[in-house]
Amino acid sequence: MLDLAGPLHEWIEEGREFAVATVVAVGGSAPRPPGAAMAVRADGTVIGSVSGGCVEGAVYDLCVQALQEGETLVERFGYSDEDAFAVGLTCGGTIDVMITPYDASQTPQAAALSAAAGGEPVALARVARGPRGLLGRSVLVRPDGSHEGGLGGAPELDRTAIAQARALLDSGRTGTVELSEDGSHCPGGLTLLVESAVPPPRMIVFGAIDFAAALVRAGKLLGHHVTVCDARPVFATRARFPDADEIVVDWPHRYLRSTETDGRTVLCVLTHDAKFDVPLLTEALRLPVAYVGAMGSRRTHQDRDRRLREAGVGERELARLRSPIGLDLGARTPEETAVSIAAEIVAARRGGTGLPLTGSGTPIHRAEQLPRAV
Repeated sequence: MLDLAGPLHEWIEEGREFAVATVVAVGGSAPRPPGAAMAVRADGTVIGSVSGGCVEGAVYDLCVQALQEGETLVERFGYSDEDAFAVGLTCGGTIDVMITPYDASQTPQAAALSAAAGGEPVALARVARGPRGLLGRSVLVRPDGSHEGGLGGAPELDRTAIAQARALLDSGRTGTVELSEDGSHCPGGLTLLVESAVPPPRMIVFGAIDFAAALVRAGKLLGHHVTVCDARPVFATRARFPDADEIVVDWPHRYLRSTETDGRTVLCVLTHDAKFDVPLLTEALRLPVAYVGAMGSRRTHQDRDRRLREAGVGERELARLRSPIGLDLGARTPEETAVSIAAEIVAARRGGTGLPLTGSGTPIHRAEQLPRAV
């Protein structure tokens, strides 16, 4: 639901009546992940998607039903070989969809939509499976642990839900958590859907070259907040990088040492010049970021590897370096190279192999390993 925070917050401000359908569980090859949502207004206006088209018509009808009856319901959609004309997913997977009519009394949801629309980090935990009296109940959780609302069960259930929501919020992820009704971690009578809304992950591109300009555009396409950094003011200009969110003129290693990074940050080193690369990568490979890649030929990589070892970079740190950067697509142009790098970033994030899907036999959609609160 939080992926539609902007328009839903506007609907709330306008006093509109609406219902939201949210994917709360997936099985097999499903087109949209948990958290994907579609909203239907009382006047018939529709935004969002839960399946990319397969079951949208049926979900629309359920939203209308939820608006009329004022109750939350959960429906499963799958594929049936016995009834090829039944409403379902042609990809062969299954999705569970929770349909909730918006009620002005649902302050945690309204507060979560307001925060997410304003760019504030927030998590919303909702009961997606459980006793009817708890279904759809929610608690909003902020990074500092403050919260609003509650699930209405045992006090320990709220404490566990808040801890799980904070763990997912810290990593900027959305997913489901299986709990018992008493709040223990044992899978039992409850499934929580935890949706996280966080600022876009950072991509920092070091080296103001033509390849960087193409990579900036690819980074924006992937949803990153993109920074270009170069020590040479004649190259690091707005005219050369109109799509970048920010342009920094500074020595790369000095800027990296002073700026904020986290576990979702992507660092792309395109300078392929030892005087920039070595001090920069010495810093980068010791940070808990998502991805560190460096451009250059295999000969450049071998020389860079030797220099990094001489600078005291250890084997475990060197193993994190993606060099030469990108997947082997046979790329030649800056744009093709940017696609190669972007593809490796996605594969690293999602656990992909980088191999063609044709004949691979691997699942197209993989289940993500979610962090667990301790």
